[in-house]
Amino acid sequence: MSSSLLAKNLEIKIYRTIIFPVVLYVRETWSLTLKEERRLRVSENRVLRRIFGLERDEGTMKWRKLHNEELNDMYRKPNIVRVIKSRRMRWAGHVARMGTVEAYTGFWWGILR
Repeated sequence: MSSSLLAKNLEIKIYRTIIFPVVLYVRETWSLTLKEERRLRVSENRVLRRIFGLERDEGTMKWRKLHNEELNDMYRKPNIVRVIKSRRMRWAGHVARMGTVEAYTGFWWGILR
């Protein structure tokens, strides 16, 4: 994903439009364990590190990996776990507004009154 020919903004757009939706596809309705949340954060940070690359430390003049806080400051968007939780809350709101269970099952089976 990291290429010197692609601008960082374009790489971020590719991540947001292709990779992000694939990861979010069913995760919005499944329950996430802490282990799965950690794995999602790790995989997102791995992709962001590929996009933003290494940074040269001015004191030692050596290359180093970016820390998670630095990645979050550079990315400036909510992390994947936060997006999943906010979309899950939005989905729960839709379900709560649907009303009774009969209306929900009637919708699926075509028994609307």
